[in-house]
Amino acid sequence: MARPTLSAPLAAITIALASGSPAWAAGALEGEVVKQAVNLPAIVMFIAFVALTLYITYRAATATRSASDFYAAGGHVSGLQNGLAIAGDYMSAASFLGISGLVYKSGYDGLIYSIGFLVGWPIVLFLIAEPLRNLGRFTFADVASFRLAQTPVRIMSAIGTLVVVAFYLIAQMVGAGQLIQLLFGLQYLYAVVIVGVLMIIYVAFGGMKATTWVQIIKACLLLFGASVMALMVLIKFNFSPNEMFAAAVKIHPSGDAIMAPGGFVSNPVSTISLGVALIFGTAGLPHILMRFFTVQDAKAARKSVLFATGFIGYFYILTFIIGFGAITLLMNDPSFFKVGADGTFNKLTDLIGGPNMPAVALSRALGGSLFFGFISAVAFATILAVVAGLTLSAASAISHDLYASVIAKGRTTEKHEVNISKISAVIIGLIAIYLGYVFEKQNVAFMVGLAFAVAASCNFPVLLMSMMWRGTTTNGAVAGGLLGLVSAVVMVVLSKAVWVTTFGHKEAIFPYDNPALFSMLLAFAGIYVFSVIDRSKRADLERAAFDAQFVRSETGIGASGAQAH
Repeated sequence: MARPTLSAPLAAITIALASGSPAWAAGALEGEVVKQAVNLPAIVMFIAFVALTLYITYRAATATRSASDFYAAGGHVSGLQNGLAIAGDYMSAASFLGISGLVYKSGYDGLIYSIGFLVGWPIVLFLIAEPLRNLGRFTFADVASFRLAQTPVRIMSAIGTLVVVAFYLIAQMVGAGQLIQLLFGLQYLYAVVIVGVLMIIYVAFGGMKATTWVQIIKACLLLFGASVMALMVLIKFNFSPNEMFAAAVKIHPSGDAIMAPGGFVSNPVSTISLGVALIFGTAGLPHILMRFFTVQDAKAARKSVLFATGFIGYFYILTFIIGFGAITLLMNDPSFFKVGADGTFNKLTDLIGGPNMPAVALSRALGGSLFFGFISAVAFATILAVVAGLTLSAASAISHDLYASVIAKGRTTEKHEVNISKISAVIIGLIAIYLGYVFEKQNVAFMVGLAFAVAASCNFPVLLMSMMWRGTTTNGAVAGGLLGLVSAVVMVVLSKAVWVTTFGHKEAIFPYDNPALFSMLLAFAGIYVFSVIDRSKRADLERAAFDAQFVRSETGIGASGAQAH
């Protein structure tokens, strides 16, 4: 069987379950989604989740009285709560379904995404979290523009945020529609509309407070569901991983190869570039960076990352067990596969619901329709939490970075700024519904890779260099950030994932599916070169202001609500 290209796992990882790529679509091999009968337990549990989160949104709306409340929950979120919320934002349904699906197909190699995502957190902890909290208020553009010219840096940062959110959101909406169509028996359009309307309500009415609690509840449900599933798998093997691995090797078509590396991504450049995108893209995702402004001070920001790392690391261990459990408990059971007229089926591709859905099929095998309904509802709940965080970060970029700081130049009231953000959330939600519907049949796998590549190539270099290097100037930050953004987009378009798969050309112009290794280096080089050659008077003042910025970033003195340590 041919190895999947990098575009395939990218689809799995971001919930682009029905990316339109026939071998990876959330349905039969023909690329069609196979709808299940109406899943009553899942619908009941999902309605219960929605009812609870809508009540939380109502309470949050009544308690939201300022811009700080709307953008950052007033800075009153504890380290543990924020750690759970970050984990909830990060542990998408795609991580749950996609990574376990990759383990199901490739064994140990399926963990490449888990490792990449997890390794990104020390970068956030040691380089980003504390100075970000001490220097900013609501968005990472506050930090990037701290000592640089407000207008050009905020415009560039807002563009980076909106590009990342746009591509990430499209993939989430398409995946949401296909997942709900598959699990709940609803029409695709209805599914997309439900997700869009709910995310508008969460963000426009509840702001960061409602979004935070939606993410906390979702994280708890996902961790609980995955823990129970992994525990039930281990019970069947007397809590012996060795027994589970031995059984998996006997059953899997690849045999011993599932316990060895190199079968999933064999090209070293592609592997490194993928790792760069996952590791440094994490530190540039705007909806993750926003979470550090919700805590009281830098100490709480560090605690947030520590808790989030623990939750996320534990979760990825569970997906590993679930993936191998699916191999051992599903592959020899024809009831979970599309069986041909001759009674045969392909264990890797013919799983009902598609090869990205073994976790859902495993829930039915372990706990029947009730547990299947619970896991299905949790998978849908994860989508709502992620899209709410994405929408809030985009709305904040429009209202706080573009309107309040660039257009109004600070001459606006908090109430008016928050109203602009709410209007933006509604517009973004409607656009997301429309794009989710338009891209239903398209291969959106590359969009996730592009979102991470832009985050790693535009947002992260600008943020890091503005905080850590005295020589960074406005010209350097803007030129380098735009260079990283444009090069990432162009390279993805010219790669196999788009140039060949989507546009139908015979060969890709850019030979690698993920451009982050190259586009991020271009961004850093652009920031350095254009800053060094900038001899303007403004550049001298910006370099001189670095000492004051550094003291505040390290101590928190002068930061809103922060305490010196």
